[in-house]
Amino acid sequence: MKIGNIELKHGLMLAPMAGFSDRAMRLVCHGFGAEYSVSEMISAKAVTYGDKKTFALAKSKEDEGLVSLQLFGSEPDVMARATEIIINSRSEEIRPCAIDINMGCPVAKIYNNGEGSALMKSPALIEKIVRSINNVSPLPVTVKLRLGIDREHINALECALAAEEGGAAAIALHGRTKSEMYSGEADREIIKNVKSNLHIPLIANGDIKTADDAVSMLEYTHADGIMIGRGAIGNPFIFEETTARLEGGDYSPPTLEARIDTALRQLRFAIEDKGERIAIPESRKQTALYLHGFRGAASVRAKINQATSYREVELALNELL
Repeated sequence: MKIGNIELKHGLMLAPMAGFSDRAMRLVCHGFGAEYSVSEMISAKAVTYGDKKTFALAKSKEDEGLVSLQLFGSEPDVMARATEIIINSRSEEIRPCAIDINMGCPVAKIYNNGEGSALMKSPALIEKIVRSINNVSPLPVTVKLRLGIDREHINALECALAAEEGGAAAIALHGRTKSEMYSGEADREIIKNVKSNLHIPLIANGDIKTADDAVSMLEYTHADGIMIGRGAIGNPFIFEETTARLEGGDYSPPTLEARIDTALRQLRFAIEDKGERIAIPESRKQTALYLHGFRGAASVRAKINQATSYREVELALNELL
């Protein structure tokens, strides 16, 4: 599939997830076959204000591969200005391959501010925002949507077509409504319908927890690519297994030792980036999920949740061996 001039072999992507898809996770997932990833969402207004914490979220490493930068906001001129600032700030550390617009976040504080999934109330505004960014960006502009606000207001196709009209290079569609948050099941039928009516690539997202899910999502919806979110937390191996399935190759699941090695590697990346004091508590959930399904994992998780240093996490993990 192609996003502008970006070509991907299988279209395997890591979804943007606030608090999870940081540089450490993106780097590890890329190492296991994620071809493309999207940053944690960044406030367009905060970019225009020059907020240092926001710019820290915009940074990416060359070893992460292709990383798109996701902006959220509701004002076309502010979104365009933020894009210009990001483009002009491009360097060895700020190096997005595309600009993504968050139009699917269901969190109340974002939605109630008229941002994220609230934008789906107005396809006309979606077109204006995409066009405003497209007018100033030499990079491809993409959009992340949900099915609609709720089941009584399904308008994913209308919003996707508005984004396409504004110049979007691709659409990522999560198969749930705003009101459903992450409950229930992702609706593949609607994703399939939206795909069949677009002239730009459609990336399917939602309930991709295994390689089987990934392959069946691609086959059923005919999507050009897939975006894996929660299924990759503590499980970057899903990209490697999915690649093997798509290419007809053999795959051996990671051993417990390999899982622990990968968890510790991701933690080291996070510490390099943020320091122990911040990285240790932020990484607890991801580190614990690497142990899912193994005997003795519960007691080790309890120790990880109390750990304040890399050494303490390492000792707790190695207890399982």
